[in-house]
Parts: sequence; C-alpha cells; structure tokens
Amino acid sequence: METMKIGRATLMWLNGGVTHLDGGAMFGVVPKPLWSRKYPVNEKNQIELRTDPILLQVDGKNLIIDSGIGKDKLTDKEKRNFGVLEESSIEQSLEEAGLTKEDIDFVLMTHLHFDHACGLTSWDKEQLVPTYPNAKIYTSETEWNEMRNPNMRSKNTYWESNWKPVESYVHTFENSFEVLPGLRMVHTSGHSDGHSIIIFEDAGETFIHMADIMPTHAHQNVLWALAYDDFPVTSVHEKKKWMDFGYGKKAWYVFYHDAQYRAIKFDQNGEVMDHLKRVVHAYE
Repeated sequence: METMKIGRATLMWLNGGVTHLDGGAMFGVVPKPLWSRKYPVNEKNQIELRTDPILLQVDGKNLIIDSGIGKDKLTDKEKRNFGVLEESSIEQSLEEAGLTKEDIDFVLMTHLHFDHACGLTSWDKEQLVPTYPNAKIYTSETEWNEMRNPNMRSKNTYWESNWKPVESYVHTFENSFEVLPGLRMVHTSGHSDGHSIIIFEDAGETFIHMADIMPTHAHQNVLWALAYDDFPVTSVHEKKKWMDFGYGKKAWYVFYHDAQYRAIKFDQNGEVMDHLKRVVHAYE
C-alpha cells in the first residue's frame, strides 16, 4: 500500500477497484494523438482509471476521500460497459493499515457519481447498509440535492442505492468547509454542478485533490476538460485557479483515478519536482 506524509497528514491508497472508460470521452475535444502520448490507451480506445479511495489520517482521525466502485453493486452489463475488471477490496486494505470500517470518522465525497459513491453502501445479506457506520459523510449541498433529484442525464450516475441507506449520515456545505484545521473542501462545480476539491495545508506543505477536474496527471493542461463534464468551461477556469494556487505553493496533487501515479509535486512553473508511482501488483 503506497503511503506518504504531507505535513501532519498521512495518506494511504486503498484498493477501490478499476474502470476502463473511453479515452476520447475522458479527454473531450483533445485529439487522440496528443492525449495518447501522455496516458496509455488499449485497443478498444479505453484508458485505465483506478477508483482508489485515499485514507487520510490527521490529528488522530481517520478520513476517506471518495469511496471506490464498491462490491457487488454493478450488474454484469454495467461491469462490461464501464470496464470494471476488479471491484473494491476496502476491508482488506484497511486491515493492512490496522483499521476496520468502524474506525472511519469522516468520508469526504468530492462528488457522488457512481464510480465515486458506490462504496458508500454495502450488502448485508439482502439489504444495503452504510459501509462506514460511525462516519459522517461530507459533500456539497448542490451535489447532495442533485444526487437525490437527478435530471434526465444525471440519473445514469446518481443512484438511489448509493444515497438512500446513508441519508442520515450526510452533512453538506455551500461554498467551503474546514473539516479539520488546515483541511478544507471547496465547491468548484465543473465536472458536476456540486463537484468539490480537497485542500490541505500544514507547516508549509500542501496537497490538493482536484478530483475529476484533473482526474489524472495527463489532465494537467488547464484546457483539457472531460466530455463527461456538465460545465466544461467552469472546469477550465477552476482548474486554472487551483493549479496556479498549487504551483505557487509547490503543492502535491493527489489522485483517485490515475493508474500510474498516486501523487505528483509541481514547482512554481508547473514542472514535476517529485512523484509517487502506483505499485502494480502481480495479481492485476
């Protein structure tokens, strides 16, 4: 399990499963000869996208950033369409860290699309129950409202099975929210109307989780927005704002989806200073 320390925060990546989605959709209007130089693509024009939650330990609290693809939450057709070759094994990952699901204090949801939110609920016999029974779940008010009242487009990604069992666990915010000292969630919109990013600053060190306005290192270019984005122009402007912010602080950018890198540190010019690669296990 890859681990790093940033300020007083320890980050560990859990095994949340994997999807394989169309590369053209993931890079929008960017021509394939450009994006395929930066990120591997298979013969079906799909790119590998992890769905690996980040376990964050700060001030004696255990937090999880996004929740993975879940286990036994998708039909065979959905697994085929979304290229799900591996489902979540969060319990085993937590066990490696000396924890159980009951030890998680907070779940920070950047947004509630199925590939981020399926892990919020789990099967207990024939009933879906909260995966983290002692955790408060934080997301933006805008995102939570759309999750429960999706439109004709978003109903394909906002599933009742992912919110109904945890309804009483959810806490929302409008613009920004400080979860713990130095750790905040900021509502950006863009990828979804309620999309948020996560920022941590401590002792001169910073990490930023851009979630799906920069899902992989190959999306560093501020103009490279996803075809999946509800508001791509907003994504571009928000990415520019927070890349400038991070470059100025020589921040680490940490990833949920990237199949190659867990984190990359950029200097004030946007050049790579350091990185943490994902370990590819023999069984994958």
